[in-house]
Amino acid sequence: MATPLQRESEYVEVLCNLTLNRLDSEPAVAFLGTLNAQEREDIVSLADSNHVILRALTPVLASSTASDDLKTWAAKVILKESERISNALLRLQEICNYLERNGCKVTVMKSLDHWPDLGNDLDLYTAADEHLIQQLLVDHFKAKIEARSWGDRLAHKWNFAIPGLPEAIEVHAQRLGQTGEHTELAERFITRRVIRTLEHRSFFVPAPEERIVVATLQRMYRHFYFRVCDIANTAALVQSDAVDFDELRDSTLPSGIWPGVATYLAIVADHVKRYQGTDLQLPQEVQDAACFGGNVLKTRARFLRVPLMPHAAKLYTHQVKTMACNGNVPATFRLSLLPPLASAAAVAFKLTGSDKGVW
Repeated sequence: MATPLQRESEYVEVLCNLTLNRLDSEPAVAFLGTLNAQEREDIVSLADSNHVILRALTPVLASSTASDDLKTWAAKVILKESERISNALLRLQEICNYLERNGCKVTVMKSLDHWPDLGNDLDLYTAADEHLIQQLLVDHFKAKIEARSWGDRLAHKWNFAIPGLPEAIEVHAQRLGQTGEHTELAERFITRRVIRTLEHRSFFVPAPEERIVVATLQRMYRHFYFRVCDIANTAALVQSDAVDFDELRDSTLPSGIWPGVATYLAIVADHVKRYQGTDLQLPQEVQDAACFGGNVLKTRARFLRVPLMPHAAKLYTHQVKTMACNGNVPATFRLSLLPPLASAAAVAFKLTGSDKGVW
């Protein structure tokens, strides 16, 4: 009998095949057909955590070998998720339009990158005053401000619960990064934002280069794990020829995260090669700047984990050195707070099972 870790790894493998390997997803569809009711719930839960419910189950409906029972189950899950997404888009458009009308420019980060799936939080970046954002959301939408962790305060991040919207609204104000170290880079999320229309609703979203930047900040410098959606999202973005790699490099070199960006892309490329059998067309300069590839990732606790030592630590050290050499004292100081903050989060997790108050 497979251990829980082996079963989880097997499920992640199946989700990768369903989401990335559209030319030969039948073996993965057949695997779903062998699962009992509880196991199907488990894999849907994992797909939800990885933001790929629609992308993972759509091949079931298109399969020529899936049973009627399996297709009926997949259709029900897809319908429920589609209804959640439609409601989220409706409310998100209302919120963004209201903030824009009141002088607060906002960009929807990350959440819409998963399309046709959607994140479980709705992330916004704004250059507006954070207290004005609070006032507008609380007064007009009756939002409740969620408790903030130490990390949230450093990063100038706020979470709001809004009636009628199951997803939290997460607002990043004037700063990005795990300790809020990025200010000039953050400005690009407003000055270079573009319009994206989904289900006849239009939103300001980051330019392709900033979409990769924010994914890198999350995966390589904060959470240290990849979700299946991260690989699928970035692979599709690169394959669409929408990315200006020179712009991406030039914008991230001064802040010291270019090696992290290149490594992030290299990891995505390795998974594309594994599941699609094709090479992701990355410039040689990206390949040369990458510090490691997808072979170091291991499945644990629902995701593909990036080792902290020495892999993630090397990227962090380079970032700190670059900021210091460029004379960016405020950013260097903020980054220096990360190790004790991470240690406190690890201790809190061991004692309470949660690092929420810290991280």
